[in-house]
Amino acid sequence: MECSPIGIIETPFTDPSGMPIQPTGAKGVKGKIHIAKAYEQGLSDIEGFSHLILLYHFHKSSGFDLMVTPFLDKTPRGVFSTRAPRRPNPIGLSIVRLIARRQSILEIEDIDVLNQTPLLDIKPYVPGFDIREVTSSGWLEKTQKEVKDKKSDSRFTET
Repeated sequence: MECSPIGIIETPFTDPSGMPIQPTGAKGVKGKIHIAKAYEQGLSDIEGFSHLILLYHFHKSSGFDLMVTPFLDKTPRGVFSTRAPRRPNPIGLSIVRLIARRQSILEIEDIDVLNQTPLLDIKPYVPGFDIREVTSSGWLEKTQKEVKDKKSDSRFTET
């Protein structure tokens, strides 16, 4: 399997320490997506969507552990029950607000990734497709509301 970036995400975050750990903690944070010219035509009709799903490469994360201590907990958890960036396939997902398109540049808001993050794909966020009735949030049930105030540290970055 091979993946190649379609663009780069520009954000104000140059260091993982102190940055938001999820888009809900990045409310109002502005960024830009610079799509490679070869993919610009693929942005046709994207202006009609208020939100986008971004899939990206955790480019500053290396290796992985099957058990991790997530930001919102003190107990080691299975990596697949977390959103930790050190994963077997370091792929991240964020839902952001689309503010404007200027040719191959998308202006976005509520972005929670490091500056210069390689973008793998964009999908439109469609409530009728994407919203599900959630009956359980696992171990995050008690701590998920803390995400707005929780900031990243260096536990999942290159060493």
